[in-house]
Amino acid sequence: MYRLSARQIILIALLSAFFAAGSVLLFNRISRHFQPNSAAFSEAAPAGITDPSMATDEQNNIEVYKAISPGVVFVTSTSYQRGFFGEVEEGQGSGSGSIIDEQGDILTNYHVIEGAQKLTVSFGGEKTYPAKVVGGDPDTDLAVIKVDAPRDQLSVVVPLGDSDKLTVGQKVLAIGNPFGLDRTLTTGVISGLQRPIKARNGRSIEGAIQTDASINPGNSGGPLLDSHGRMVGINSQILSPTGASAGVGFAIPVNIAKRIIPQLIKDGTVRRPKLGIVPYNIKGIDRSQVRLPVTEGVMIYDMDPQGGAAAAGLHALRQTEDGDVILGDIIVSIDGEKVSTSDDLFRILDKHQVGDVVKVEVARENGRVTVPVRLTAATENRRTGRQ
Repeated sequence: MYRLSARQIILIALLSAFFAAGSVLLFNRISRHFQPNSAAFSEAAPAGITDPSMATDEQNNIEVYKAISPGVVFVTSTSYQRGFFGEVEEGQGSGSGSIIDEQGDILTNYHVIEGAQKLTVSFGGEKTYPAKVVGGDPDTDLAVIKVDAPRDQLSVVVPLGDSDKLTVGQKVLAIGNPFGLDRTLTTGVISGLQRPIKARNGRSIEGAIQTDASINPGNSGGPLLDSHGRMVGINSQILSPTGASAGVGFAIPVNIAKRIIPQLIKDGTVRRPKLGIVPYNIKGIDRSQVRLPVTEGVMIYDMDPQGGAAAAGLHALRQTEDGDVILGDIIVSIDGEKVSTSDDLFRILDKHQVGDVVKVEVARENGRVTVPVRLTAATENRRTGRQ
């Protein structure tokens, strides 16, 4: 039997430890290399902010602004179109955005960059850098753009908090560029939660945050922060008869952004499950002219022949050879949840994934029936509103 000396045993142990450490390091590097960018956003509280319970309100305002404002950018979008006499007319819009990783990805509102043919980003001052759209989601009014800027300009990443833990009365801070004024700070409280607001395409955005922190044109896309400096919302809309701040502003909950950022960075769009129908709220039908089996629900006005609803045997509005119109099935519930309007339909479907099977209850002239429907990623059709 070959015997090892104590020195040889120690040497073998050291070499084994060295190779093991090297393997772990190599594995971590490979893992990071293949890890999607979507997991790169920070959720840790930023340094330099004293525990709010141990600081004055003024100190907290100053510290949050100093820590986070370098991560808030000024976004300018430019579009071009030909005028009546053939001349090229330039249109510009502006908003705010938050740096979410060191690769230059910036979270903003979709309406800030919608239709833009040119995007630039400023980190303060007159110097601007070109940017491009990574992905956008009109349904939640959120978008991710990427700026081509030096690494030192991207050193401050705005951390993402948890909007599900917010309470009415909690202090919040908004940083943005109202009326083109760089990095303005306003403060207030959460005035309300679970406010339904509409995106520009008419889709309902559930659970919006209402705040009295001043939000004006140019604040759109900027962060709404808690007193620890974490983003809890993305400032999006104001309710005002004059178009300026009236103390009623709305922010999209950051937890919605956390769900869709990975898809926007990876695919450029959000892949939502669809029934494959064009919905129509029956509340808009004149009941004196049309007899309906129910008073609330969503009628299937049209459907995708390749969609889940068609495969399940549901019926859309149709016309017979004699010219008679036969109403489509009216969806009254999905998985036991009541469907009164298309907003209910959108909200319920957003809880599911492509491939899920849902139980759709529909009302027909001869009664009700519940049909299993497999949700599909139907071809997007924003013009007709197919879902």
